[in-house]
Amino acid sequence: MLVIRGLQAEEGQGYGERKIPIRGLDEFREKVTTLETVESDRWLDGDVSYSRSSGPGGQNVNKVNSKVTLKIPLSTILRLVPRALHAQIRSSRYIAERSDSLVIQSDETRKQTKNLDLCFEKLRELLLTAGKMAIPGETSPEQRKKVQALEKANNESRIRSKKARSMKKSSRRSSGYDD
Repeated sequence: MLVIRGLQAEEGQGYGERKIPIRGLDEFREKVTTLETVESDRWLDGDVSYSRSSGPGGQNVNKVNSKVTLKIPLSTILRLVPRALHAQIRSSRYIAERSDSLVIQSDETRKQTKNLDLCFEKLRELLLTAGKMAIPGETSPEQRKKVQALEKANNESRIRSKKARSMKKSSRRSSGYDD
């Protein structure tokens, strides 16, 4: 049984230094691609707080709470995403170790609603990049042909060297005539 970044499979194929499962990989790729199409709706339970943003902006910055802070417990996110993404999410720049949650902030615009959408967009981008780093893409047909040609050449070279060793050893053997 192979264990790949928290993912388990019985069969695998080589991919660099790590083994990638054959079964289940397409399922994870599909989840990552569907994540790309999901709108930034509020599908997670998290705490949203509003505060005054900083920087230039005059009266708007001084009087309006337009900065949005989205705080989502890690346990909520980790049970919704595949186990293969957990390590990437835990090493995210948005992680707050003390509260064991993700804290995402946005004060890029003057509007609360846009900043809230930007927070969810940052969360979606985090999950997408984690998915792309943990789950390799599909191999192109050209790359597969190249690998097959290299494997075939390696096999032929191995067989040639075995035959050469065999011929060398057989030439050392006596022919059976003793004088």
